Amino acid sequence: MSTITQRRYRPAPQLGGRTPVGSTRRTSLIALAFLAPALVILTVFVAWPMLSALRLSFTDASGFGREEYVGLENYVRVFTDPDVLQAMGNTAYYALLFTPTAIIAALLLALLVNHRRLPGRGAFRTALFLPFIVSLAVAAFAWSYLLDPQIGLLNHWLRIFGIQLGNVLQDPSLAMPTVALVAVWKSFGFYLVIFIAGLQEIPGSLYEAARVDGATAWQRFRHITLPMLSNTLTFVMIVALIAALQAFDQIYVMTGGGPYGTTQTVVMEIYTSGFKKLELGFASALSYVLLLITLVLSLVQFRFFSRREKDAQ
Repeated sequence: MSTITQRRYRPAPQLGGRTPVGSTRRTSLIALAFLAPALVILTVFVAWPMLSALRLSFTDASGFGREEYVGLENYVRVFTDPDVLQAMGNTAYYALLFTPTAIIAALLLALLVNHRRLPGRGAFRTALFLPFIVSLAVAAFAWSYLLDPQIGLLNHWLRIFGIQLGNVLQDPSLAMPTVALVAVWKSFGFYLVIFIAGLQEIPGSLYEAARVDGATAWQRFRHITLPMLSNTLTFVMIVALIAALQAFDQIYVMTGGGPYGTTQTVVMEIYTSGFKKLELGFASALSYVLLLITLVLSLVQFRFFSRREKDAQ
């Protein structure tokens, strides 16, 4: 065989299954090129604002004039300022109203629309999920008109039955439950879908065996449905609680934090401090305290599911 033929049909060198260094580097560069746009966006719109807010939290920044370093003064004020403490109490009250109500409503309706004998299940699921698609601010505007004591349809319908609802959004004892119920109406469809997915993962053979043994509907729910939905229930509870801590839209639209500060939540306090009082440093510190609380809840959720996964193995 000639030298040219030998060169043409020379076998490829064997590398023992190892990827050449040049090929690995080329693959990494290609992957980085695809990730670069997303990394730039995250850096500019997420990482940099977070770092800037962290820096501002240690200053007396107002957006005008020079900034002075104040150390932990803003963080101390977060836990001593009466307005902030009231906002924290209001947020806890809102979470207490919103979280269990949304979870219970979503679970009960999920059990209903997941029943095989229910006619038009798809239509019911769609109708119950539709409020979640609507913007919370838009829903709050609509509910504000519905609840208006002069032109509101809800008050008009209730007056037919002799019920005078009044201006609930200006009532200190009813304003917070009202905005919480609007949030429940808006959000429970999302939790409903999650519960339906969890219910469909439960083997039907468990319910059939329980029926054969004479278990009632309540006993099947208590001893089969609830234990099998424990992971789903925990996930929904954490997500709903985090959403409650971040309540802002409907409160800003419907009450503006009133009456008399009874609906002023932590996020509303951040908005008021940062954009109305121009206390950007204090607002940044309060934002990071809220972020820390949210992070703790997320870590609790992560630890719970990690432990359940280890127990399952």
